[in-house]
Amino acid sequence: MKHLAIAAGILAATSAVAADKPQLTVYTYDSFVSDWGPGPKVEEAFEAECDCDLNLVGVEDGAALLSRLRLEGKNTDADIVLGLDTNLITAAKETGLFAPHSVTADYTLPVDWTDTVFVPYDWGYFAFVHNADLPAPANFRALADSDTKIIIQDPRSSTPGLGLLLWVKAAYGEDAPAIWADLADNIVTVTKGWSEAYGLFLEGEADMVLSYTTSPAYHVIAEEDASKAAAAFDEGHYMQVEVAAKLANSEQSELADQFLTFMVSDKFQQIIPTTNWMYPAVTPSSGLPEGFDTLVTPQKSLLFDQETAASVRDQALSEWLGALSQ
Repeated sequence: MKHLAIAAGILAATSAVAADKPQLTVYTYDSFVSDWGPGPKVEEAFEAECDCDLNLVGVEDGAALLSRLRLEGKNTDADIVLGLDTNLITAAKETGLFAPHSVTADYTLPVDWTDTVFVPYDWGYFAFVHNADLPAPANFRALADSDTKIIIQDPRSSTPGLGLLLWVKAAYGEDAPAIWADLADNIVTVTKGWSEAYGLFLEGEADMVLSYTTSPAYHVIAEEDASKAAAAFDEGHYMQVEVAAKLANSEQSELADQFLTFMVSDKFQQIIPTTNWMYPAVTPSSGLPEGFDTLVTPQKSLLFDQETAASVRDQALSEWLGALSQ
């Protein structure tokens, strides 16, 4: 009984110490917090520096983060949102929920970064991933003319899904509706998020899945499997820059600032390539892992600026919905 009492006392003391630690809540997407994603390593590394509790909350896919914030408004529990991208920055700022940052970094992004609210943490190019032995189409027109079956993500809940709409719009402009009309019969299913789509592809449910040029690196590095490839499209590939920002109403403002600064540090950035399978926003001192040198390099980089992405988003979504409803 005495030992039980001592154990209970130790447990109570430990719980009290944990309760005294400040908690920083970060809303992000499901794959970030998964066992194989960056979340566990990021949590361990940041908690070693902050003497705090990092609470990572998975909220489906990236675009769903903004929807949840709009619903919660100033009553949100989030201190930071991590997982929006350049296509959603304008809409996010319009909520009035975010605060400016003071982060500085030597970014190695393919674009200049001057945004004063959102901090980039990784980037990549959208692409269709397929089995390497599949003769892949070289552009959207060839894909539409083929019998190739694809899985994509819903642009209303997923940043890759939205990125695909803007990819087609950037590449084809006014011809985008015709491209979608021709692609409609290639689409096997539309999922809410990336994880579900990629899982279905790996189960053999389609020939190709909307993902990233960096996705094959996972199979090469983590599985020693070179059977997956990203199709190189000659009209170019749309770029995604993923970002994070602090909520203006955060009760942990200083801790949130500390996390954003940590996010562009070597400790965080070296985690990204082999967990989130994207390019880091700041190349770590160790460089990129072996295997990244084998990835497809787009012939042309496509990217709308924040304002243009916001202005064409609704039109692109309407064109997509119209084509799929036929």
